[in-house]
Amino acid sequence: MGNIERHRAAVRARLLGSDCVRAGPGSISWKINREVIVVAAWGRAILLQLAHPAVAAGVHHHSSFRGSLLSSFRRFHSTVGAMLALTFGDTDQVIDAAAGINAIHDRVRGDSYSAHDPDLQRWVHATLLDSIPLTYEQLVGPLTPAERDRYCVEAAIMEPLLGMPAGWLPRDSAEVDSYMRRMVAGDSLVVTDASRALARSVLFPPRWYLMWPVFRGLQVLTIGSLPPSIREAYGFGWRAKDERAFARWTTMLRTSVRLLPRFVREWPMARRGLSNLPLRLDDPARLVIDDRGVATRR
Repeated sequence: MGNIERHRAAVRARLLGSDCVRAGPGSISWKINREVIVVAAWGRAILLQLAHPAVAAGVHHHSSFRGSLLSSFRRFHSTVGAMLALTFGDTDQVIDAAAGINAIHDRVRGDSYSAHDPDLQRWVHATLLDSIPLTYEQLVGPLTPAERDRYCVEAAIMEPLLGMPAGWLPRDSAEVDSYMRRMVAGDSLVVTDASRALARSVLFPPRWYLMWPVFRGLQVLTIGSLPPSIREAYGFGWRAKDERAFARWTTMLRTSVRLLPRFVREWPMARRGLSNLPLRLDDPARLVIDDRGVATRR
């Protein structure tokens, strides 16, 4: 049995033994993740992740972040494909995507880090839980406290998918906020020279100006939405004119999103509704879809 096949079998077994289930159509995960513009959150999340020296070391030694503009888009395309499969894919697509991520994580290890480290996985996960709803509210529309909490609950499916202990990930937005405050105020985050070099590769890849509207918006939104202490540690200045630029880009993008038709603003995979059924393994009767389209075990 090959490495990917072993990971597929392991992911499937963990899902069967888990109380976590995937959210379906009508869920808050679908509402948020179907919007293309929400990928703008990834810049902020990545820079927060890289502020952890162990994450930065792993990326520095095992990633192609510092490649050309073309390699940046290839990496982006691959990442988007995996993320869409995890939200909108059918059972086999979800398992394949998770197996692929775990296989990559097998190779990301060194003396001071491992991509399978649950502590690092929780940090990476929390940066996304913190950044994605924030960006959705900035550029798409408001979320209720219950929706933000539900987003955390639905995202906990990553525990069995990546082999984290049950109950390891935050289950509501208050837990996310508390954890993020502790991490930012504590001594676990240290922006290193490697962190800064990787951050520049994310925001300012070679010849980024050829895609100026895309990268300039990403640069302003990412830098402007970082916690001030993290922004300063990266060496990014932030003056009154930068705050005005942040407001202009936010207003322009939010207005554009509202004017665009759904077939432009949403991912095709979400529109096709590839997950019209809940995640079903060997006992589909144990899963029930409620009136919001959320699958729960019975």
